[in-house]
Amino acid sequence: MQKEDLKFVDSTVFEGMTSIRAILRGIDAGVNDRRITKILFDKEKLKKISKEVGYLKAVSNKYGYEIVESNSGELEELTLGSSHGGLIAFTEGRTLSYLDSSSEILPSGFYVMIEGIEDPYNFGYSLRSLYAMGCSGIILTERNWMSAAGVVCRSSAGASEMFSMYKSDPKDCIEIFKSKGYTVVCADENTDNILGQCEITLPVLLIVGGEKRGISRAIIDSADMLVKIDYAREFRASLSAASATTMFAYEIARQNNLK
Repeated sequence: MQKEDLKFVDSTVFEGMTSIRAILRGIDAGVNDRRITKILFDKEKLKKISKEVGYLKAVSNKYGYEIVESNSGELEELTLGSSHGGLIAFTEGRTLSYLDSSSEILPSGFYVMIEGIEDPYNFGYSLRSLYAMGCSGIILTERNWMSAAGVVCRSSAGASEMFSMYKSDPKDCIEIFKSKGYTVVCADENTDNILGQCEITLPVLLIVGGEKRGISRAIIDSADMLVKIDYAREFRASLSAASATTMFAYEIARQNNLK
């Protein structure tokens, strides 16, 4: 199997200090129960990463992992990319709770349901933008990319491990959020509402879909509001899910002064 193919395989190996620190921050914030079992560091890079290794050793008892000396050859075999910087972590899985009426949903939040993204990198890029723009939490369908957690964490710059996340059937998700006073907004081309020219006020559940499958008709029909991105020239293709998500997230953050 080629390394590129491994991005679609279940992975709980996390590469680099950004990913490792994100797991620890998620644990501290109470949004993530993933446990690090072991951290490997490249002894040949110790001079360059001595500060990071020192910190990880200092908090190892708190988080319950061992930290072990390794080498570049071993790390190369265990990783997909080249951005690990001499540090990788072995972890256990993360529990994703099912969304129900008792779930802790902020009364005036900005949540996003992601449906049908075909690639873990695109999924990770979407999460990166959403976290930066103040999204409160993520709702995932049963089929999602959190099985490839290491890849998603790296592509999201750690955001995936610092989000509150739930799993839900899309129909149930919409019903629950509507019962809590949320406006359900879908990204869709078949509307006169243009992003940047229409009001989108909190609390909001935004639903975005992948480039190929998009959002199902049943979900679109259940939405309170459809909003489209108006292109500056004729363009028959769609934006990537990550690009569209970034534009929606920025506009919602701008209108609602999320900081």
